[in-house]
Amino acid sequence: MGLWDLPPLLLVLLDCWASVSAQAGATPVVTTEGLYSTKPAPTTFRPAVSPRPHETPRAPRPSSGPRPTPVTDVAALCVCDLSPALCDVNCCCDPDCSSVDFSVFSACSIPVVMGDSQFCSQKAAIYSLNFTADPPQRVFKLVDQINPSVFCIHITNYKPALSFINPEVPDESNFDKLMKTSDRFSSNAESDVSLTAKPDAPNTAKYEYGVHLQTSHSFLRFPSPLTSSLCTDNNPAAFLVNQAVKCTRRINLEQCKEIETLSLAYYSSPKILRVPGSGTKVPITVQSITIQSLNKTLTLQEDTDVLRPLVLVEAGHDKICTNVILEVKYSLMYTDAGEIVKADVFVLLGAVSSAMVPFQQKFEIYFIQQNTKPVPLSGNPGYVVGLPLAAGFQPQKGSGIMQTTNRYGQLTLLRSTAEQDCLAIAGIRTPVLFGYNMQSGCKLRLTKAITCRLVAQKVESLLKGQGFPDYVAPFGNSQAQDVLDWVPVHFITQTSHMKDSCQLPVALAIEVKWTKYGSLLNPQAKIVNVTANLISSSFPETNSGNKGTILISTAVTFVDVSAPAEAGFRARPTINARLPFNFFFPFV
Repeated sequence: MGLWDLPPLLLVLLDCWASVSAQAGATPVVTTEGLYSTKPAPTTFRPAVSPRPHETPRAPRPSSGPRPTPVTDVAALCVCDLSPALCDVNCCCDPDCSSVDFSVFSACSIPVVMGDSQFCSQKAAIYSLNFTADPPQRVFKLVDQINPSVFCIHITNYKPALSFINPEVPDESNFDKLMKTSDRFSSNAESDVSLTAKPDAPNTAKYEYGVHLQTSHSFLRFPSPLTSSLCTDNNPAAFLVNQAVKCTRRINLEQCKEIETLSLAYYSSPKILRVPGSGTKVPITVQSITIQSLNKTLTLQEDTDVLRPLVLVEAGHDKICTNVILEVKYSLMYTDAGEIVKADVFVLLGAVSSAMVPFQQKFEIYFIQQNTKPVPLSGNPGYVVGLPLAAGFQPQKGSGIMQTTNRYGQLTLLRSTAEQDCLAIAGIRTPVLFGYNMQSGCKLRLTKAITCRLVAQKVESLLKGQGFPDYVAPFGNSQAQDVLDWVPVHFITQTSHMKDSCQLPVALAIEVKWTKYGSLLNPQAKIVNVTANLISSSFPETNSGNKGTILISTAVTFVDVSAPAEAGFRARPTINARLPFNFFFPFV
């Protein structure tokens, strides 16, 4: 019986067995050059019986080679190094940090730096701090990091995936080749224009808020305390960021002449770039030099062009370093285009003896826009006695506070004159000054020709003035956009009803409640409540030809509602220890 005489079902089973035999017969032969061999593993096939025609086998794909050498050097990688040429706080891998900076670190913000965490094995840089050393030191270790996951990448066959490939820039020599191999180029005119660089394009470089101020060599240094009260000299000044700080300087007095941060030249010699990356430099001009002696006597130096060097003198057994920087105040003028046009510095030099070390330094920097006048304030932040109250009104819900440009006309009272004629002094007001209780008034003559309602409206407008405010600023420097911080004016009306009488407002009493806010050493005045009480009185209707006179008055009273200061004590520690039940055995 031949093959073609078999039943069809048996033929199908034989066909399936032949196919399985062909697949099982493919036995890979692995080379013995190691697990990470770069040579492909050859594969041999045995022939299988199959009624189907033979197909040309495809060439086997080469197996993946070992993982190439990592492109990223984790020992030189520092992801927390955000400030160029500066030491970042708690960044142990920052190459700009010194042992002095490590002494104020609390811990390493990024203790382990590694590449792609998906690989099974890779190099990892481990950073830590040794606080037992004097001074504290940074500990660096380069170890092999093992990934315990079973789904890690052991080998890779695509080397370019481990790094970013620099694209080939088209030029005259390779343009035709790139046109043939890439379909990303467009031949329309708009694309050609967009890819063409415009050499005549205007330079849009400018300083923006928070950008570090660049100098001819680095940045404008602004010392400030870091994690402690000690001065850190690598803090850069930022554009439009006003700062006023105090820090402690700890030095060896015998080496004061070698410490450049104590000299005047360190703060006046840098030249600020007009805009970032430009060649135009703005020099720092010394506007005033004040000399402070050991007994705190201040003397203003007339010649500011002469920079006093540091001088170390001996007075008996004590050593004194003179012309040491105690205070530095920068004043930078900028334009609305983000350019620095002027830089001034005001310094205070003093003498430091060995008994004064460590000593305190003050640094301040503020920015002034060109061709603008600073807005006067009634305090910063608390109100100052004798300055006017800042007040305004809210035109609609959700908007800011609207204020008049005349800050002495935002909240006013009647102004008393010798004539005391209300109609003659209409429009003449006196401002409400913080801390000053005031009272003023005038007289108003009534006749039968004037109706009661008309007189009531006229008198109320005299008492309130033009545009009586709805809100009062809690502090002297409160911003108009911070509506929720402003104190609303509570308006109360008091009337007395009599038969056949005319109700006329006769007095406006304003009560301002304020409190002392902040530290006991430097309390700030803060307004917490404002009440305006409009008092009306009943007057009989005037007869024909008779005249009447009423007195109108306004008053303001400031009430201190500060709670008495109470000394706070830390709670005594309590012992919450649990003893074992047989601790006193056998006595109990």
